[in-house]
Amino acid sequence: MRSPVFFLLLLLSSAAFADTLNLTVTSPDRQPVANARVVLHRPDNDQIVSATTTIANGTAEFNVAAGDYRVEVLAPSFAKSTLTVSVSGESTKSVELHVAGPEQTIEVTSSGLPVETVNAAASVSTVDADLLKNQQPVAISDTLQFLPGVVLGNSGQTGGLTSMFVRGGESDYNKVIIDGVPVNEVGGFYDFGVTSLTSADRLEFMRGPQSTLYGSDAMSSVVQVFSAEGSSPTPELVLGADGGNFSTAHGYGSLAGAAGRFDYNFFADQFNTEGQGPNDTFSRSSQGANFGVILSPKVMLRFRTRHENSWVGVPGEWVFSGVPLLPPDLTEYAHDNNFLASLALTITPSAHWRHTINGFEYNHQRYNADPVGGSCDFPYYLDCPFTSNDHQNRAGINYQGEWMPLTWTRTTFGFDFEDENGWVDENYGFPAQVHGLRRNYGLYGEQVVTWKRLTATAGVRFVHDEGFGNKAVPRVALSLLAIKGNQAFSGTHLRFSYAQGYKEPSFEQAFGVGAYDILPNPSLQPEESRTYEAGFDQSFFNRYTLSATYFNNLFHNIIEYQTLTPLTSQYINLNRAMAHGAEVNFSTRLRDSIRLDASYTYDSTQILYAPLAFDPTEMAGAPLLRRPKHVGSLLLNYSGKRWGGMIGGSFVGQRPDSDFLYGAVPPVTHDAGYALVNLGGWYAITSRLSAFANVNNALDKQYEQVAGYPAMRTNFRAGMRFRIGGE
Repeated sequence: MRSPVFFLLLLLSSAAFADTLNLTVTSPDRQPVANARVVLHRPDNDQIVSATTTIANGTAEFNVAAGDYRVEVLAPSFAKSTLTVSVSGESTKSVELHVAGPEQTIEVTSSGLPVETVNAAASVSTVDADLLKNQQPVAISDTLQFLPGVVLGNSGQTGGLTSMFVRGGESDYNKVIIDGVPVNEVGGFYDFGVTSLTSADRLEFMRGPQSTLYGSDAMSSVVQVFSAEGSSPTPELVLGADGGNFSTAHGYGSLAGAAGRFDYNFFADQFNTEGQGPNDTFSRSSQGANFGVILSPKVMLRFRTRHENSWVGVPGEWVFSGVPLLPPDLTEYAHDNNFLASLALTITPSAHWRHTINGFEYNHQRYNADPVGGSCDFPYYLDCPFTSNDHQNRAGINYQGEWMPLTWTRTTFGFDFEDENGWVDENYGFPAQVHGLRRNYGLYGEQVVTWKRLTATAGVRFVHDEGFGNKAVPRVALSLLAIKGNQAFSGTHLRFSYAQGYKEPSFEQAFGVGAYDILPNPSLQPEESRTYEAGFDQSFFNRYTLSATYFNNLFHNIIEYQTLTPLTSQYINLNRAMAHGAEVNFSTRLRDSIRLDASYTYDSTQILYAPLAFDPTEMAGAPLLRRPKHVGSLLLNYSGKRWGGMIGGSFVGQRPDSDFLYGAVPPVTHDAGYALVNLGGWYAITSRLSAFANVNNALDKQYEQVAGYPAMRTNFRAGMRFRIGGE
């Protein structure tokens, strides 16, 4: 009988004599690519031999037996790369990734793991670091407005309150996640006009519901932002400053690098502008860090944090179709203070298993006030003194596991816990306070199977919410390579998906406001959606891609405000609405450095049931407010070694709207269509010094995204960027 010592010696000896494969993954400009998923398997079967993720310097190491292997590299923002290697002794290989069209690009939002968009049967757009460098966006809305199907509602000035509508959904139907932290307010709302993209490495934007993976708020879209990680062995210090019209001044800096098992990126940003109109001042300071450490070859720990503090004037609605009909508010302002942090532990114990545990916290505080007031007279009460302090904290932990025994099957499962705690203090002549506390639990699973040309995905989330109880939301998707094609007609994919989504009530809706006699409603249920999608992706010459998607959304259990008696009211589930339409996208990569994306979205919406509405724009049969039928976008981007540039166009048709003033000005029933064109670019004077410039609203168009709030006319910024150290 052989002792355990014999088997231990056998194991140690096999490890000692194992051969080594050192793989380096780089981008087209030879920069290391971190967080690329590298899978090793035998060329004659689907059995996975080993799997790992590249570290900060773009390397991955495998200790395997000598022989031939097939290597598959999946890195977000790039195309999948596959190669065959022979391992003997200590082997070293390099993989240079390439960029591709949206359908072939690797993304993580649709399934929570790296996957080609075309196989996920989802509509996902990725904005990489090269495009962000050309755009130099002030806020996240500056990038989103050029993506397919996006409709923004901005209150006029830079830093102004900004909402987003996607495929007919409400503005609080968009889940926003920054560095693994959900940052929506409780109830779904998010202000897209303030958040900085300083030191962001990429942004992913998924259209359609994905509550199965992300829970509440993911009814119309999911937006994810990922911060850059340090990769240079020599510390790299970047400093930049720019200025422009409207007394705009901007400065930023970052220090990033990688040393041994550690990588780091520390960054800060300051932006100030006086704006184009009265009380349009905006100021924002941002700081953040991204720090990673390799605890062992199979364990990675990463800490990420961001803090933003902003102040913006609020002139209110006063200019309608270019005509000032009301006096602007010269004293109202809003102050935001937001902090987020996440700590993620990733464990890869074997070739088939991967575990991620992520703890997070988001603290949001918004103070809105008008200390003076103006024409606060019956019946319009346009400019009354008030204060409003909204303070919310979301903290939680989530676990996600992956089991991938073979290349054609993958199982994802996870658990979420979140604690939501918040206060709203308001004073519109007399004080009122809302306090909400809610703890939510979620359990989900998703199975992906590929059989020949067919990829099938099925998932479900079960959620227990202390507010509304239990709920299950499913998602199923199919992707079929119908025609492999040839050089000219290079592949036809068909796709279909069915999904449900939900959005929990806000604190005010669920817990009421005692001083205003808004009664709590413990029976209030979440708003829900049902979505069908069907479409195709057609490639030509392996360079051009044409895709089309039909979507059909039904929104129900929509929360409505109900008057019970002359002195009391309550929020209830009541209304229904629908939206259906088509999205057509064309994209091409003329070279790795040149990318063209164009899209058109047709969206027809209708209110199906709203028995309590008294405004004609909100009654059954009317279209949903601020959702145009026609939206188009165009994005041309070039990123070279010496210079880069972009042209972005957003084309939005006429859409229904309301001034909600009921007689203070001539009735407003719609906003006119508009065309917005932005330009941006940079030029490397030396390897350490570059100049850049951006022009927004280059055609100097006069328009309003929201009735009464004039958009910014032509505004430009120009500056210099310095780089010290690095490689």
